Amino acid sequence: MTLIGRARARAVQTLTLDSPHNRNALSAALVGELADALADAGQDTGVRAVVLTHTGNTFSAGADLKDPPPPEALVALLRRIIELPKPVVARVTGHVRAGGLGLLAACDMAAASTEATFAFTEVRIGVAPAVISLPLLPRTDPRALSRYYLTGERFDAAEATATGLLTTHADDVDTALAPILDGLRRSAPDALTETKRLLTARVLEAFDRDAAGLTALSARLFSSAQAREGMTAFLERRDPAWVV
Repeated sequence: MTLIGRARARAVQTLTLDSPHNRNALSAALVGELADALADAGQDTGVRAVVLTHTGNTFSAGADLKDPPPPEALVALLRRIIELPKPVVARVTGHVRAGGLGLLAACDMAAASTEATFAFTEVRIGVAPAVISLPLLPRTDPRALSRYYLTGERFDAAEATATGLLTTHADDVDTALAPILDGLRRSAPDALTETKRLLTARVLEAFDRDAAGLTALSARLFSSAQAREGMTAFLERRDPAWVV
């Protein structure tokens, strides 16, 4: 079964997360297939830019708790998006949770409909947004992250835009995307590549400095007793034992 749809229109390659049965959760299989699709797009001289979007009402629910990718694989996927020699633009028309927010932060730009909602739900299942912090911390307002990392609260597209998680939002996401994609199509390919390198240098410094430590932290937390309780409670649709 193919988990990533591929389509091309006027030099823009669209990659679609297509695993609606688990709300496009980041399974080991989906992460691997998306990484391969991005690599193909990066090597294709006919591709000017990549749009990353989704089927269903959820962009991504975060890590697949039944088949999670190794932390190293998620780090590699996020880095691939950032290092891709073509701009990557997220197109969101649904909900984004946990690890899915790492995908948004890794993209060069992100547009969402006003129906989209966002939440860093890691603390509510006993883990932390460790690996996804690699692109998030350099690109997003630190005060906003303090609130939403620590509380797991849900927030809307307007707040996501204000904090830097999104580039723009609109009732019709494609209306918001139109000038962005037009601008990319009008830009010289080599100039886009070099300009993206300027913009991503600080983010890649964070990867070089912190990836090993955050990968180890993620692995440790996911194997903890609190995480086992939190994930079991989530799957059983009940509150975990620590809720007061």
